[in-house]
Amino acid sequence: MKFTGVVCIAFVIVLVSALAPTKAVLEEKAECIPTELLSCLPAIQTGSQPTADCCGKLKEQESCLCGYIRNPLFSQYVTSENAHKTLASCGIPYPTC
Repeated sequence: MKFTGVVCIAFVIVLVSALAPTKAVLEEKAECIPTELLSCLPAIQTGSQPTADCCGKLKEQESCLCGYIRNPLFSQYVTSENAHKTLASCGIPYPTC
């Protein structure tokens, strides 16, 4: 009986240890939430200078841009000439997907 308890405790410790790095990696990856980029819409639609908030959100979601390009709902916004200008103004290179 004691041996089974020790094995169970060891299993739980190994399981928790294995999940800890996975959680840390997930926390580093940006969440792709397109609605957070609404502050960029005026710059993308009109070619105006993007706001600091827009540039900050674009930098946070830079890893999401290829996903937005592939998504038919968002690609028209991300692939437009004004989107290229907005990214350049924010110092973000246009992604090669």
